[in-house]
Amino acid sequence: MPRPPRFDADDLLDAAVVLAATGGPSAVTMSAVAQAVGAPSGSVYHRFPGRSALLAEVWLRTVEGFQEGYLAALDGDPKPRAATRAGARHVVAWSRAHPSEAALLLYGAEDFGRAGWSQEHRERADRGNARVFARLGMLGEAFGLSGPEGRDRVVLALIDLPLGVVRRPLRAGHPLPAHAEDLAEDCAAALLG
Repeated sequence: MPRPPRFDADDLLDAAVVLAATGGPSAVTMSAVAQAVGAPSGSVYHRFPGRSALLAEVWLRTVEGFQEGYLAALDGDPKPRAATRAGARHVVAWSRAHPSEAALLLYGAEDFGRAGWSQEHRERADRGNARVFARLGMLGEAFGLSGPEGRDRVVLALIDLPLGVVRRPLRAGHPLPAHAEDLAEDCAAALLG
C-alpha cells in the first residue's frame, strides 16, 4: 500500500497564499512554496505542473471561496436594500476573517499570470465572475439601474467601495477598523438609494 502524501495541494496553496499576501504574486514560486512547507520541490511539481498552474490555483481557490460567501450574502434576503447592505458588509467581514486571502485578492488575476493559465483555469475564472456580475445585474435591475452607468454604480457600491474600505489597512498590515463593515454598508446603501 502506498504511503499517503505528506503534503497535499491545500497545504501548498495555503503556503502560496501567505507568500502572495506578504510578497505579492512574484513571491509565489515553486521553490518558495516547497521551502515554506518544508517539502521537496518535487512535491509541488507533483501537484502543479508548473508555476502558472500554481498561480492559477491559488488565485482561483481564494476568489472562489470569497465569491461563494459573497453570492450567499447577496441572495440571503429578497429585499434589494437588505441584499445590498449584506453584500457590502460581506466584503469587509470576509477580509477581516481572511486577511491573507484578502491581501492576495487586492491583486488581480492578471498579476497572477492569467494570460499564461490553461484554458480550463481561464474558463473557471470567467464562470465565477459571470455569476457575480449576473447577480449584481439583477440587483441593479431591482433598483431600476440599467445600462453602463447603472452597472458602474452597482459595481462601485458593491465591489469598489467595500474594497476601498479594506485596501489601505490591509496593504499597511494593519487590522481593519471596528467600524469598517458599517462604513461599507452605509456607503453602498447611500450610493444605491
